Amino acid sequence: EFKTTLVQRGSTLGANCTVVCGVTIGEYALVGAGSVVTHDVPAYGVVYGVPGRQAGWVSEEGIPLQSAAPDEFRCPDTAKRYRLDDGVLAPVA
Repeated sequence: EFKTTLVQRGSTLGANCTVVCGVTIGEYALVGAGSVVTHDVPAYGVVYGVPGRQAGWVSEEGIPLQSAAPDEFRCPDTAKRYRLDDGVLAPVA
């Protein structure tokens, strides 16, 4: 059986990573080199390891986000703000 694997715009896959078929890599997500991804990666999520585990969040520029409040994050370089709502991270307009 063939399942659709989707790598969305702006995401980065590290060298020699393995993505299991049927998995979606969200927009601007970052997968570390050599990682084995067995589950969907949320937009802006950072995943690495074997098996791949989420280790944080990155900005659209790939810069690790800093926590500004329980559900709010900020890019230290651009000052762009992001909000986490029900496990979905999105830029604040």
